[in-house]
Amino acid sequence: MSHLLGSDVLDRALAERTHANVAFFEAESELLARLCHRMAERFARGGRLIALGRSPAARSDARHVAVEFVHPVIVGKRALPALALAGEGGPLDEQAALAVEPGDIAIGFGSEAEAALRVARERGCLTLAFAPAGAEWEFEPPSQDASIRQELVETLYHVLWELVHVFFDHRGLLEGRDARRTHDTGASSFLYPFLAEGEKDLEAVVEDVRRSILAKAEEVGQLRTQTLEENREELLGAAAGVRADLEAGGRLLALGNGGSATDAMDVVADFRCPPDPRWQPRRALDLTEDPAILTAIANDIGTEAIFSRQVIAHGRGGDALLAISTSGNSANVVAALAEARSRGLRTIALVGYDGGRVAAERLADHVVVTRSEHIPRIQEAQASAYHLLRELVELA
Repeated sequence: MSHLLGSDVLDRALAERTHANVAFFEAESELLARLCHRMAERFARGGRLIALGRSPAARSDARHVAVEFVHPVIVGKRALPALALAGEGGPLDEQAALAVEPGDIAIGFGSEAEAALRVARERGCLTLAFAPAGAEWEFEPPSQDASIRQELVETLYHVLWELVHVFFDHRGLLEGRDARRTHDTGASSFLYPFLAEGEKDLEAVVEDVRRSILAKAEEVGQLRTQTLEENREELLGAAAGVRADLEAGGRLLALGNGGSATDAMDVVADFRCPPDPRWQPRRALDLTEDPAILTAIANDIGTEAIFSRQVIAHGRGGDALLAISTSGNSANVVAALAEARSRGLRTIALVGYDGGRVAAERLADHVVVTRSEHIPRIQEAQASAYHLLRELVELA
């Protein structure tokens, strides 16, 4: 791949993403604000979020949305009950028949979730999908590119998680709840910049949330531009190196924690099962995939070793390691990068904030820094980076 061709691919990809991001959230912002209200009512009455995804790519989104709701990454936000049902448990509709309850929220990823969403809706769940699937709430991204669609959907469910909390702060607006102020003002001023302290009627709050959705979409658009433009040389160099490794018989290993673990799942899914039929399947290993290995190492040695021990087991010269971290400081990521380097693996890191230790100490051969302290936006821009890495590998 010539440098000029690679740059052209990045320019085209960024322009397409910018256009789709603006179009999608301008069209859907009011509906999303009203969905946040309906979801808050379900959670307030004891409902759960059930995420459904069977294919490798859909599974990563189902697991991502579940971990975001259960393990809030912003201090002061409450944990909300969420569960991912994926392919390991058998047909999704059979799993849904056993798991979902009438007060739940069911969110489906991929065409395989359609039957499960039907079960959920018949049982009285609020249902949500991203393509025509018979769900009560449907949001279809305006792109035929699978990677761009996934990125828009990821921003959407991050926004739902962030802004459903607004309605907990105005309990008089939740059906079946008494009016009671529960503002956590520090987090509210950060997450919801348009909210004032006074009580508001429902339409005023919906409008505030709608405006906040547009602000978040604009923020990720700017951050995606920074990530792809400032790290152009890093991405082009990493793609050429990974392509050479794969062509010589090597493999790509991927890892991360929490939401970044689900991003590692997505990376590996895209390499093994290409979203573009013109690309060939590539050898890749997901080091977050096996809970028995992860929990055994964490229990017997410690969480810092969960990835480095797997690099010892699997890594060999000629492989490449992709590490994803929003902070750039995760001890188990740093340890895995060190182990990989000692074994002759090519190392690539996607990091947020100022890059943390990974960038400051140049702990990877290629470091892509997304300059933000807002974890959901970091992850969304990193998704664009690894999707473009995957595309560039086929052009290298």
